[in-house]
Amino acid sequence: MMQLSLAQFEVARADAAANLARIAELAAEASAAGSDLLCLPEMCTTGFDWAYNRAHLDAAADDAAAVSALAKAHGIAICGSMLERTDSGNAANCFHYFDARGELCARYRKLHLFTLFHEERHVEAGEQCVSFETEFGRIGAAICYDLRFPELFRRNTEAGAILQVLPAAFPHPRLDHWRSLVRARAIENQNYFIAINQCGVEGHGSSVGETQYFGHSMVVDPWGEIVVEASEEACLLQVEIDPSLVSKVRSKLSAWEDRRGDLFHL
Repeated sequence: MMQLSLAQFEVARADAAANLARIAELAAEASAAGSDLLCLPEMCTTGFDWAYNRAHLDAAADDAAAVSALAKAHGIAICGSMLERTDSGNAANCFHYFDARGELCARYRKLHLFTLFHEERHVEAGEQCVSFETEFGRIGAAICYDLRFPELFRRNTEAGAILQVLPAAFPHPRLDHWRSLVRARAIENQNYFIAINQCGVEGHGSSVGETQYFGHSMVVDPWGEIVVEASEEACLLQVEIDPSLVSKVRSKLSAWEDRRGDLFHL
C-alpha cells in the first residue's frame, strides 16, 4: 500500500519565500499523517509571474534544494513542478521528484506549452518523456496542459509506469475537461492517475485580469473510479492506494495487452 498527500493550495505569485514556507508546513503535516509521498501543484515555488521568474532564475536551484531538504528532514518523498534554469539560461517548467532521503530521482520538463497563455514565450519546452522507478512502482511524469495529449501517458505506460503524476494549474471554465481527461487517462492506460491542482485566484495586472484555479485535485484508480477528489478550497488530501491493483485490473480486462502497437507507432 502507498499513502499519498495531495497539497492543493493557492501559490503565492512572485513570492518564493512564502511558497517554500507553505510547502514546509505541508511536508510536516503529510509526514505526521504517515504519508509516503507529498504531491505539490504546478509552479509551486513561484507561480507564473514571468518577469519575476526571469529575475529569479539563478535562485531556482536553491528553491529545489530547499524542497529536497524538506523531503530528507521529514522522511517523505516530495514531487511537484517548479521553476528551473536551463543550460541555455532559459526558464523551464520542471517536475522534480525527491525521495525520502532528499535525493533527486527524476526531472521532467513540460513538453506541451500552453500557447493560449503564451507560455512558449517564456519557457523552454522539454524534449523527452520521463518515467522512473520508485519503491512503489514506476511513475510517469507530466505537467498540466500535457493532460490533453494522450500519447505522453501511453509512452510512460509502455515504459512500465503504473502511476502517473500531474501537477497542474487548471483554471475555470475547464473543470469538466479536467475531470473527464484525468479519468480517461487512467482508464485507457489502466493505471493510477494522481492530479494535483492549484486553487485560488492569481492576479495578472489590470491589462490581463485574474485566473481562477478550481482545485479538484484527485486520484483515479485503474478502473477509472475516483478514489478521492477535493473541492475548490485549499486542503491536504490524504489517501491510501494499492499499486498492485494495476495488475489485477489488467488481468480482468485485457485492454492493455490487446492494444495494436504494431499499427499505431507513437
